[in-house]
This record gives sequence, C-alpha cells and structure tokens, in this order.
Amino acid sequence: MTTWSEFVQEAPKIATVFTRRHKATGNLCMLATLRADGSPRISPIEPRVFEGMLVLAGMPNTTKFHDLARDPRFCLHTATVDTMVGDGDAKLFGTVTDLLDREVHARFAQDLFDESGFDIRGQEFDHFYVAELTGASCVEIADDKLGITIWKPGQGERVVQK
Repeated sequence: MTTWSEFVQEAPKIATVFTRRHKATGNLCMLATLRADGSPRISPIEPRVFEGMLVLAGMPNTTKFHDLARDPRFCLHTATVDTMVGDGDAKLFGTVTDLLDREVHARFAQDLFDESGFDIRGQEFDHFYVAELTGASCVEIADDKLGITIWKPGQGERVVQK
C-alpha cells in the first residue's frame, strides 16, 4: 500500500491533476464505497491532505463511514461538470485505515480551523480514515487527444492515448 507522500513521488502527473481539480471544486470529491449488500454507494466528501496523509474524515455517523468500517475499499473521484474534461480529472483507488491517534486528530482539527475557520477542535472523531493507495488514473485532453495516465505502486505512471 502507498501513502499520499509516496504516491506524489511515484505518480507526480496524477497527483498534480488530482490536487488541481480538488482545489478547483473547493475540495469536493465523490467517494465510492460498498454497501452491506455489495452494491456501490457514491457520496460527496472533502478529503484533506494532512501531514503527508490523504485523510477521509467528515460528519460522524454517516453511511459512507459505516461502509468503510465494514469494507475499507474505496474509489475517490475529483468532482467535475465539464463533459470535455478540459481541466482533467483523477481517480484514486485504495483502502482506508482508521487512525486512532488523538494527537493527530487534534492537530488535524487545528489545521482545519486555521485554514477554513471550521471549528471541530476538542471533538472526538467517530472515524479518522487515512487512505492507502493501490492505484490511480487521470485523464487530460491535449492536441485533441485523450491522454489517460495510469499508476500502480512500484510501476510508475504510463500514458495511454485515445
């Protein structure tokens, strides 16, 4: 499994597209999880990169976090409304680990407050999911061609033109 920091080093193009699209949408992404019956669920989420980790934290007691507690696999897709994907889009695949370190939680809450003014300092997290990436891809259009960049841990990025 690959941490966010390792991913950025191994897949700089995809990391750049993800970061650009993530910021452009006010940090909004779409999270795919698996329901108890195995069917997919798509939910909005605002993941944050914090201390070299991709953190999937949010409102407590939500179905998406119940899904991840039961089955840690996920897909995270940058939100887009541009059918021509002129600014690209990215998908990240992996699993989550529930990090139980309250000191990290406190630093995360302070960082979130410092950056956005949203105050969850002093609150306990139901879950503090940290992503471990198992794959990623992004698409960009250049010279009227669709470029799909694909990454797997330890294999670097490869581009497929369509």
